[in-house]
Amino acid sequence: MERTLILVKPDGVQRGLIGEIVGRFERRGLKMIGMKFMQMSPELAAKHYGVHKERPFYQSLIDYIISGPIVAMVWEGNNAVAAARSTIGATNPVEANAGSIRGDFGMEIGRNLVHGSDSPENGIKEASLFFDDSEITSWNRDTDGWIQE
Repeated sequence: MERTLILVKPDGVQRGLIGEIVGRFERRGLKMIGMKFMQMSPELAAKHYGVHKERPFYQSLIDYIISGPIVAMVWEGNNAVAAARSTIGATNPVEANAGSIRGDFGMEIGRNLVHGSDSPENGIKEASLFFDDSEITSWNRDTDGWIQE
């Protein structure tokens, strides 16, 4: 069972899209196993976006993600990373498919509403930045047999 970290970024929170975004992952069939509403610290942002440290847009990423509250979530399911990324849509919202979160609600790369892990390995790594093991709740969902073979 894969896990993926999903962040509703400050623009998604400010625009009142938390419920819509959560609902999309629930309807997709992923299972939420952790969630928190928080203000990301500069230190956490630097760890989360460390892979981009040498890129010219790094500081703007940091400034943006700490500019307001976010919602951090861990979702679980078969092929959770690929399913989540498909649900989120392309990084550039104007290139994202209609029906995806970014395709339906985004306009610019710098305000693309959601972050999703890009690999199962990063899903585990990123989730551990935001959640302790005690904050992850594994549970049996009665509908899992109707979602997964």
